[in-house]
Order: sequence, then structure tokens, then C-alpha cells
Amino acid sequence: MANTGALTSKSISGLGYKFFSFGALFICYNCSAIVLLKTCAICLGNLKTGQGQAIFTAECSHSFHFNCIASSVRHGNQLCPICRSKWRDVPFQAPANIGDPQCNGMGQARVSPYHPPPEDFHGQTPCNLQPQSPQSPEPRHFSDDEPLVVNSAESTDPTSLVSLSRPQLVTVKALPELPAISASESFRTFAVLVGIKAPALLDDAHLLDRAPIDLVAVLDVSGSMAGSKLSLLKRAVCFLIQNLGPSDRLSIVSFSSTARRIFPLRRMSDNGREAAGLAINSLTSSGGTNIVEGLKKGVRVLEERSEQNPVASIILLSDGKDTYNCDNVNRRQTSHCASSNPRQVLEYLNLLPASICPRNRESGDEGRQAIIPVHTFGFGSDHDSTAMHAISDESGGTFSFIESVATVQDAFAMCIGGLLSVVAQELRLTVKSVSPGVHIESIPSGKYLSEICDQGQQGVIDVGDLYAEEGKEFLIYLTVPELSSAEGEERVKRTTLLDVMCSYKDSVSKEVVQVECERVEIRRPEVLSPMDMIVCLEVDRQRNRLWVAEGIAEAQRMAETGNLEGAKAVLAHRRSTLLSSASAQAGDGLCNWLESELREIRQRMASMELYEQTGRAYVLSGLSSHSWQRATTRGDSTTQITLLSRECGDSSTSGVIGYETPSMVSMVTKSQTLNLTPAQQSRRLNKSCSFNPRSG
Repeated sequence: MANTGALTSKSISGLGYKFFSFGALFICYNCSAIVLLKTCAICLGNLKTGQGQAIFTAECSHSFHFNCIASSVRHGNQLCPICRSKWRDVPFQAPANIGDPQCNGMGQARVSPYHPPPEDFHGQTPCNLQPQSPQSPEPRHFSDDEPLVVNSAESTDPTSLVSLSRPQLVTVKALPELPAISASESFRTFAVLVGIKAPALLDDAHLLDRAPIDLVAVLDVSGSMAGSKLSLLKRAVCFLIQNLGPSDRLSIVSFSSTARRIFPLRRMSDNGREAAGLAINSLTSSGGTNIVEGLKKGVRVLEERSEQNPVASIILLSDGKDTYNCDNVNRRQTSHCASSNPRQVLEYLNLLPASICPRNRESGDEGRQAIIPVHTFGFGSDHDSTAMHAISDESGGTFSFIESVATVQDAFAMCIGGLLSVVAQELRLTVKSVSPGVHIESIPSGKYLSEICDQGQQGVIDVGDLYAEEGKEFLIYLTVPELSSAEGEERVKRTTLLDVMCSYKDSVSKEVVQVECERVEIRRPEVLSPMDMIVCLEVDRQRNRLWVAEGIAEAQRMAETGNLEGAKAVLAHRRSTLLSSASAQAGDGLCNWLESELREIRQRMASMELYEQTGRAYVLSGLSSHSWQRATTRGDSTTQITLLSRECGDSSTSGVIGYETPSMVSMVTKSQTLNLTPAQQSRRLNKSCSFNPRSG
């Protein structure tokens, strides 16, 4: 059926049901539910007949894989996952008493060593992959990861992929805060903005011009996750599974009182997606919350894998506090395990593996072990945001606050939209002083490691991975000496400040690329003109960002001591200074966004009860975003508004706002589209931008 750009009514041959169609999207005439034809709404896999799987069609006319819906019914769900109709006739699956000799227990993919099953049964594996039984033993070592894909084009012509996939380089810019300084004047904190931006992914080569990833999902299935939380988590992980590529690999670890790897590190081919979906839909909730054990298990999956994709990450989701690891000893008298006390947080971090907590490395191991970033997601109002933020900060990941259970899928979409678009790795920025007397004084780089060496003559910032079209901006503060008259008479009155360059590894070719920027110079006239005193707005907006982030951190420290009035006063002062700045006066979008953030934080500090319920998590997710200049979910509508404005072509939101990249925006939009009601879907298809995607 052709995509006509409008809703049309069609009757599906052989079924007798009436749908409104738009491309591959269908809206059921009977129940107004949105469905993808031939797609199982539970695992998002293909429902095509003749593929070796039984299909169950319910009385409401919606179809599912029999194994998927039988597993759902077995856990007490007797409503249609699409239209929520209550069924009178439900599928029943008898227990399997005889395991497949090629599988572990109830059909878990075979282990140690892993060999991909032959695909000679019309594309299906010889054993029907089922979730791992809780009683089946785990392998001693997690070296059973599925082998990586060998790209034939790369093996036959090493230059073909590089020329195809990377026509652009990371771009570097450097801007002084003023175009000129008087020859007789000296500066102690003259700012130079250094910015980098990654190239875009090619439209026709998204699977070729990015680095494939190894991802471990560490999921809380404790008793508090029962009900809608677990159902929405399953749906969100199935969305993640469906959007991973065939070269990406996924493993799943669940934890409650203990932790268990329920799915090995497998490629997300069609068979891999199907097996992963079955593993996810087998999850049930019970027990306590042992976050440390979950992380240890997830780290083992990546540390013990026999092969490695270029990018490796862990995503951790929890809705509660770690009830098993309090104050680095077995103290379970209180549920507030990792409190806001810095000493308790430090002791809690000491329990984590060194590969996600570098402070725990032994002497001499610093350079041998790669750091695995952990992107943490605090779910609801009862999670330990302090611990989750500390874990992500220490490992180089981000912390997201999921305030509403309905937005967990969007939060995952934001994160994987970035992880699935890594185009540059191991990026390092280097700045060097050029003229005598010009020294590098400071580099406020957030959580990125920076170093000033050679007595202020050189500075280095380790940025690491860059997502497609992701930008980072840093201020370099310099000492600029006055220009002597003799020196000024001998040459043109200019001072060369810095040389700027960056090096990184291309994610596809693995080659190290060097990029240099033009030298940063300023004029040194005897008398300044009015134009010479106009501040560069890009430098000013970056100074505002740092000013606001520092103020939020200060307010958060005061709030933790109970001084909410002092915290709100700090935020009010930062806001007034922000609004009086040159870039804010010019209507800069980032400044408007920062002002909204300050206002939101003040509202969440109205009382200590409100701060502890949502304010702390909101603040910490914002600090995580500012520290890494990377988007996080913050539990409010700010990101939502930004996404919709961009979708509508609103130029006022252009620039660095919220740190979202186009790949993140695209993935979140895809997630939101799946969650829309039929009326909202209709308006979006007609390109109306006046709706709120959460209003139904």
C-alpha cells in the first residue's frame, strides 16, 4: 500500500477487518488501536506465517506470536496489549519437560563456547529459543558471546567503507571573547571558546558509518516493579531491541535480591531480536533491590566477552534504593542505603568493579583497563538518585530521572539514539600557547578530564566518544600580557594566542585523524573602538551555561543541608545575572532554556518534602547533562517542547539546546509516535504541530 500522506480506509484481504492505513501503520476500525501489520505488539517481531512459529489471533482481532502471548497470560495478563480488551478465551502453553539438547534448560541459547545456530530452516534456528529458566545454571564464564559480523566490503576493499562513510571530519572552531585588547592593557582571565562538532551520519549508510555497540541492560525486577512499571519496562526494552542493528549485540541482566544474566551477548539479527524479546517478556518481579550485584554481573558480561565491538555501555534502571549494600557493610536497618552524605556515597562506590569505578583500580592498572560507561535511569520517586548519579558520574555515563512511568521508553530512546551514532572515539583536544607571556590559567571542562602542563603553555581535554552531529564547547581562560611599545613599533599590533587541534579515532576505519584550527589572534590597538568592545555572543552564552551549572550545584549542596531558602536565593541571583547578559538580551535560545531550568528547580525546592520526592533527582539529572554536555531525561516537559519545536521547524530552538543530537531527536520521535493515540497520530501524519504527545 503506497504512502499517500493521508489516512485512507482499506479492507485487509482474507481477514475481513477494516483499517485506516498510512504506509505500514494501521489503525483498527473496531478498537481505534494503532498496529503495525504483521508485527507482534509484544516482541515487535514479524508475524509472517510459515516462519516456524504459531500465531495466536484473539477475539478482538489482534494477532501475536503464541509463545509471546502465552508467556504474558501466564503472568496474569488477560487484556489485549494493543486495545486492552478483556479476553474470554486465553492461550495456554503446557510446560516443556524435555529440554532441547542444544539449549540450556528451557531453550536458552547454548553457552561456552557460543556458536551461532545454523539458519537452514527457512531462516529459523533449529531450537525454539525461550527465556532462560530461573533454575538453569549460569555458565562459569561469560565468554559465550556471539561472534561479530565480518563486513565483506571491508575485507575486500579496505578503502571503500572509509570513502563511503566519512566524507566529513570533526570540525574545530576557536573564538576569542573580544576582537581586540588595548596594547597597554593586560588580562588575567581572557576567554577563548574552543568548540568541536562531529559529522552527520550518511542517510544511506547508517549501519556502515557508525561504530557497532555491545550493550548490557541491567534491569531492576524487585517487588516494587510489579504491575505497570514492569509492563512498561518490558515494552521499552522491546523498543530498544527492535532498534539495534544486526551488528550490535545485547545482553540482559535482571536483579532483585540477587542478579542473573537472562540473555547472553547476542547480535540483534532477526533471530536475536526474537530470542531477546522472549527473555524480556519472561521477567517477573519479586524480592529486594541489589544494584551492586546487578552491576557486577553486567560488568562481567563485558569483561569476559571473547570478542569486542568498538563501543560498550551498560544501561541500569532501578526504581528503589539498594537494600543490600548499605554504607559498604551489611547494614540493612535503613532503606536509605546510599544517602546524600558524601562519605556514604564514596563507600558505596567502593563496592563497584574497577572497570566502572576507576577509583577502585589497583596501582599500576590505570592504563590497562577501559572504563565502561553506565547510563543510569532512576524510575519514579523512590529511587536513590544520589547513588544512581554517582555511578553514572564515576563511569562516564549520564543519569536520567524518569518521573512518569509512561516515559521510560522515551528515556531509553534518547540514550540509544546517541549510543547508536558514535562516529568518533578517543577524541582529545589540545591547545598550545603561541606568544610569550600568554599562559593557560584554567579549563572548566565539567567532568571531562583536563590538564594544564608546561607551565601553562599547553592544555589537554579528553573528550572520548562523540555522537553524530554532537557538539562540545569549552572555555579556555588565558593570561594576556600588555604589549610593549618597542614590540608594537616593530610589527603589526597583534597578539597570537593559541594553536588548537584535535585528534580522534574514526569509528569505521579505526584510523587516527588529526584536525587543526586556525590560530587564534587578537588586535592590539592603542585606543579601542566601540566595535572592539563587543563581546562574542558564543563566548557569552557558554559563560552563562557554566554560571548556571555552578549555581545549580551550589543550590543543591545547600538544599542537602536543609537550607532551601538559601538555595532558592542562589538560583534567583543566577537567573537575574543570566537575563542581564548580552546573549540573553539578544534572545539566545540556550539562555531561554537555562532560565526555564532555573525556574523549574526553584519550584521543585518549594518544600523539603517536594525536594526529596522529585527535586533532588531533577537537579542531579540536570547536573549530569551539563557536566558531560549530553542530553538526559529530566522528568519535565522541557525536552518534549524542544523536540516538538524542532519538528515544526521553529528556528528559535536552533543551536545547542538541551544537548540533543538529531539522532536522539529522531529516536525519541519514533518512540513517541508508537505511544500516540489515533487522534494524535492523525494530526502528526497531517503535519500538525499543535498537539501535546502526552495528552492522551
